Amino acid sequence: MPETAGTGEVRKLSYGEAVNAALHRLMEELPETLVYGEDVGEPGGVFGVTRGLRKQYGARAFDTPISESAILGSAVGAAMMGRRPIVEIMWADFSLVALDQIVNQAANVRYVSNGRLSAPLTIRTQQGGAPGACAQHSQCLEALFLHVPGLRVCMPSTPQDAYDLLVTAVHSDDPVLVVENRTLYFGPKEEVRVGGEPGPMGGARVRRSGADATVVTWGAMTARVLEAAESLAGEGLDVEVLETPWLNPFDTDAVTASATRTGRLAVVHEANVTGGFGAEVVARVTESGVPLSAPPVRVGTPDTRMPAAPALAQALVPDLARITRELRALVRGTP
Repeated sequence: MPETAGTGEVRKLSYGEAVNAALHRLMEELPETLVYGEDVGEPGGVFGVTRGLRKQYGARAFDTPISESAILGSAVGAAMMGRRPIVEIMWADFSLVALDQIVNQAANVRYVSNGRLSAPLTIRTQQGGAPGACAQHSQCLEALFLHVPGLRVCMPSTPQDAYDLLVTAVHSDDPVLVVENRTLYFGPKEEVRVGGEPGPMGGARVRRSGADATVVTWGAMTARVLEAAESLAGEGLDVEVLETPWLNPFDTDAVTASATRTGRLAVVHEANVTGGFGAEVVARVTESGVPLSAPPVRVGTPDTRMPAAPALAQALVPDLARITRELRALVRGTP
């Protein structure tokens, strides 16, 4: 379901261009909005996503020193005082420098003030494996932030989602982490409906209907899972693909309903398997008493650091062949 309602204008945009369009809209309609981070002003962002904001909105879009703790600390304070900062942390790995500001401060504002204050702060970042990115620029950290009450987390997979989810996030009065993926920024252009009212958080959607197994996925893995499902359809295997762009709030009801229909469950994500959010999805389904006909399957990156060599890194991140193989084994009951 789209996150924005209404007619609006339809434009052909890539994922990165859709983020840029959302930022321009937000800066235009919300005077209290600020956009800042490392290289987001004059350079327009290392991926070009903030291009044009400084020229059009002046001092409301600006560059910062290389200090994630200062970026997030100032954003928490600005949000508490009536601004709606949208800050960019260039790589999700770098957010670890500012865990105190995110986990101990932003996530706690509403609670420790007994609801008198809020922190309408949006943190844009990107993560995931890319050739040569190496161990300090490749980690998928969504599960870490999903462990923290008070933080909202979403992971858009399409240009439309990249636009819609960011608009919804910035209109929220809670801190939201919008996790993008660098491998999607320069993908093919798609029709994106811009404008309309911000939609609610949460919700899952069936990207492909099926009867033999339910596959839950999000972010950059969504396209690969859909491709795997289509490939398996040629073998007579009917896999349902359920995408959950919002991980908090998470649509448990949609997942359990789908798993109840199909009787089999797999979760595919790019993050490491151990402690990944896939384990939480499996736990929620099994605790709900869904009668699965086979043990649930988690597909993710092995528990190892990401090597710098592109060929080695590519071998670790779940690819089409591996996803197809795992889903085939789940449905057929054999490797």
